[in-house]
Amino acid sequence: MRCMARSGALQRILTLGALTAFAPMSIDMYLPGFTALQHDLHTTPEAVQRTLVVFFVGLALGQAFWGPVSDRYGRKRPLLIGIALYVLASLGCAMAASMDALMLWRLLQALGGCAGIVIARSMVRDLYAPVDAARVFSRLTLVLGAAPILAPLAGAALVQAWGWRAIFLVLSAFGVACLLAALALPESLAPGLRSSAQQHPVRNALRTYFALLRDRRFIGFALSGALGQSAMFAYIAAAPFVFMQVFGLSSAQFAWVFGANALGLIAASQINHALLARVGSGVLLHKALLSLTVWASVMLALAVLKVGGLWGVAIPLFIALSSLGFSFPNATALALAHQTGRVGSAAALMGSLQFTLAAASGSAVGMIAAHSALPMAAVFCAFAGLALWANQRLAPR
Repeated sequence: MRCMARSGALQRILTLGALTAFAPMSIDMYLPGFTALQHDLHTTPEAVQRTLVVFFVGLALGQAFWGPVSDRYGRKRPLLIGIALYVLASLGCAMAASMDALMLWRLLQALGGCAGIVIARSMVRDLYAPVDAARVFSRLTLVLGAAPILAPLAGAALVQAWGWRAIFLVLSAFGVACLLAALALPESLAPGLRSSAQQHPVRNALRTYFALLRDRRFIGFALSGALGQSAMFAYIAAAPFVFMQVFGLSSAQFAWVFGANALGLIAASQINHALLARVGSGVLLHKALLSLTVWASVMLALAVLKVGGLWGVAIPLFIALSSLGFSFPNATALALAHQTGRVGSAAALMGSLQFTLAAASGSAVGMIAAHSALPMAAVFCAFAGLALWANQRLAPR
């Protein structure tokens, strides 16, 4: 019986981890196809980068919708609807004949996929106590982190063999697999714990969001995590240009570098899981953000001085990104710990903050004339410093 229970718990964590991986799968597998997509649709690098920003915007807007919906109607039904939309939009991306069509389908893809992200986080908080939730989020990062390792390698192979459209066909198949796995998940929000029906559901949702924004404990930890994650998205938006055009790596070499950085993040998240038995989440979060800021500053200094070349960027970047393996699980668990009755809305607002800031960081990188790694390093360092500031000034001790 114990073996069956453990097997069921493991399957649940793997499924929840896959649901949170919609964003990295849809972003990281796509990056090696930037050049091929640009040539096929006769467009510019800036236009291709905008399809990434549109995806971030969709993730931000969609989570603000799915959170209150899942608080009202339960987790499972909205989850299945969102995944179905993701599957259809991925097929639309594969068939897009223009940049305008691709951007529209990417927006819909994000709106559907973010249901998995926000509802998976909500289900963890429904099913686990706050201390255990931090450990579970560390385990989710293990699954989540596999995507940035495998997705760019798979994307590069798909582009080489069948072209960039094959990436979206595979993403559609991934969505179908997640849909089938989600059918086996339990409904984690009992009817008695759901928000009551309202005459004005939009007004009720806005009232909940305003209350969360006034919750210093929530906003301190949510911003600490979101700003840290946004530093990573500056790296994601700029990485294809920096590593393939500035440093001359091939798409396959870029995929290996990208995967190595993800492996560092995974390893850190599992160390975090072990340390939580002896060290509090708040302490680990603060130290992680301090490490993130220090190594981001080192990377920026080396980029300004033009010292170290590829390794001058790659080594401090690797250590800085690994720090996020400690910050993400702890910031998420701490932000959701005291949100009984509005967990879905809190998870949605946290995700919306994250991807709104991610869109800002990606846009900031694209707006700076880039002939080196300096724009990436500067934006990365700025968001890392803001994450540390939010943790020190806003999050309670």
